Amino acid sequence: MKNSTYSIRDLYEKRIVSDEEKSFLAEYDINQYFRPSVSTDIAAFTIKNKNEENYRKEEKASLLILMVKRGTHPFKDYWALPGGFLREDESIEECAYREIVEETNIKPISIKHIGVFSEVGRDPRGRIISNAFTSIIYDGEGEIISGDDADDARWFEIILEVRDDVYYLSLKNGDILLEALLKESKNEFGIKRFEIIESEGIAFDHAAIIGSALSSLRKDVLDLEMLFDFLPEKFTLLSLQRVQETILDKELLTANFRRKVMPYVEETDEYVTGAGHRPAKLFVRKELSE
Repeated sequence: MKNSTYSIRDLYEKRIVSDEEKSFLAEYDINQYFRPSVSTDIAAFTIKNKNEENYRKEEKASLLILMVKRGTHPFKDYWALPGGFLREDESIEECAYREIVEETNIKPISIKHIGVFSEVGRDPRGRIISNAFTSIIYDGEGEIISGDDADDARWFEIILEVRDDVYYLSLKNGDILLEALLKESKNEFGIKRFEIIESEGIAFDHAAIIGSALSSLRKDVLDLEMLFDFLPEKFTLLSLQRVQETILDKELLTANFRRKVMPYVEETDEYVTGAGHRPAKLFVRKELSE
């Protein structure tokens, strides 16, 4: 067998097709079935250190999410996740990459599908099914430039807290505050799905998508290998710990964290220095053998 790759269409066309099947396909009308529109929404996260000049200070870093301001109706001037409609000549993943670049100028290294949002009435324009993705962006990787149908694009600090089974979502950038109240509708494979009680300033059902995206991120970050995606090539163990603490929104015991992470890192002969503090050793991610 030749070491070649083919599309599903290529493989199909290489088959010997019977006259009966050819007749079936010639008469088949795909328009006899309801055909909704398909779109993507991308929840891109980054972590920003509030105190960049003092890497040892105990101040917690901030988890940020990328939002765009809609320039067209519906929900004109509301804030939404980057995203848009699937084109005929692309996969849903290609659509997600293209849309986030067109609307924000940010180019994700990778994306992860977290769910399909297909509730009837989620979009006033008609039946639109959204495929939601998460992505991790290293802080400082790319300048945000709004484009396409987005009037603005910004990083918002994200907080999701639960009180008496009600989830309070807030997104903040300077004087801009976006808020929503959510309730958990179900939990599938450790990822929460939400219904919206109230939403202020956030377009469509994106408050619910953001809640699910953060739930997925908090589940994924328990895998220590994922932590490295938020950091540069060389990092301190403290900065690595801060990533997990920031996403989980809780403090970790340093001794326990370092014991768990040591199999994943290697020391370098370089250090980070800070005024009045002992230099901190820099580490790199260890290449694990399969």
